[in-house]
Amino acid sequence: MSREETRSPSPTRPGSPNFSGKWRLQDSENFDPFLQDCNVGYLKRTAACVVSSEHLIKQEGDHMNVQVKAAGWGSQKLQEYEVGGSFSEVEINGEQSEVETKWEGEGIRELHRTESFEYLLVRELEDEETMILNLESPKGTKAKRIYKRVE
Repeated sequence: MSREETRSPSPTRPGSPNFSGKWRLQDSENFDPFLQDCNVGYLKRTAACVVSSEHLIKQEGDHMNVQVKAAGWGSQKLQEYEVGGSFSEVEINGEQSEVETKWEGEGIRELHRTESFEYLLVRELEDEETMILNLESPKGTKAKRIYKRVE
């Protein structure tokens, strides 16, 4: 993908990053402590830390379609939203959350709120081939999920 293709003309943010593509988890930093702060039990945390995941993203301006697949679990979830809007999903601990989204700098900020906690996720492109999910738990624990473009 060329440098120009990593930018998408967004009606609300001209020159915004284009996250479209297939992304595979390459590495994680501090993910277990983050999950622990989010009320995720030991078995699910252990599995989440060893199982790889893929994000298949289709972006058209502010419209995002994000399909998340967890290899080995056979599970997947679909997030479809307009940046600046919200969507609902079930978190890894089983709680229903409302997710508010907005552009923040060169990334998309997602604030996930359940009845018992909230956490922050910011999706950014480090370069044309690397997508970073920066996470912050309710207790301030920061983690990273690093994805590499595979398509």
